[in-house]
Amino acid sequence: MPLSRRQDLLRALPYARRYARALSGSQSRGDLLVAESLRELIAVDDPTMRPRLRLYQWISRHYTSSTTPPAAGDLTVLDRQLLLLTALEELGLADAARVLGLDEATARVTLEHAYSGLRSCAQTNVLIIEDEPIIAMDIEELVHKCGHRIAGVAATEKEAIEIAARTRPGLILADINLGAGGDGMTAVSQILQEQNIPVIFVTAYPERLLTGERIEPAFVITKPFEPLTLAIATYQAVSGGLPLA
Repeated sequence: MPLSRRQDLLRALPYARRYARALSGSQSRGDLLVAESLRELIAVDDPTMRPRLRLYQWISRHYTSSTTPPAAGDLTVLDRQLLLLTALEELGLADAARVLGLDEATARVTLEHAYSGLRSCAQTNVLIIEDEPIIAMDIEELVHKCGHRIAGVAATEKEAIEIAARTRPGLILADINLGAGGDGMTAVSQILQEQNIPVIFVTAYPERLLTGERIEPAFVITKPFEPLTLAIATYQAVSGGLPLA
């Protein structure tokens, strides 16, 4: 593989990790998908496709081949892949279709079906950890638009831990930097010692959380984000991805 493509591949890794983790529902399973995909990509490269798209392609293939089909009425694996590629990873429909081996017309119909499935997803109570009042209000509105309820809004580590203990939320949506109020990841770490709750971290710099150098979140979305991105991330977080065979 030429040096320039290897460099592009390294730059794409944080985003590949984000996609794989959101798709599989966990850091460990997602990182395993990325490792398997890297081996395949290096062995069988396609110079006509950007390394980032090629990584998404191999991750999607490995996940599809090792995943138990969903229950009737649930979103299919293909639905989830298209939703994540177009909303979380911000690919255009043509690129997402190419990654998944679809023609664009089929991808468009599949994506419309996936949108419909999202609207019927189960509701949950969401704890928001965010120290900026205006941003917190915006996130509250987005959470409501996704059909979820607000368990509480915390601006500090202490508030987050207290609200989680009192309300036992079904999902945590956490900023990383809480200013004088501390650190969102520290608050979440303490909460998870007492409760098993899916978590989505919100940050303007997702690549800083996805380095592979330490324990990292399974779900990361980038500020600013659209309601659809939050809806997809919450669906994946609450449902835990799909079980592997």
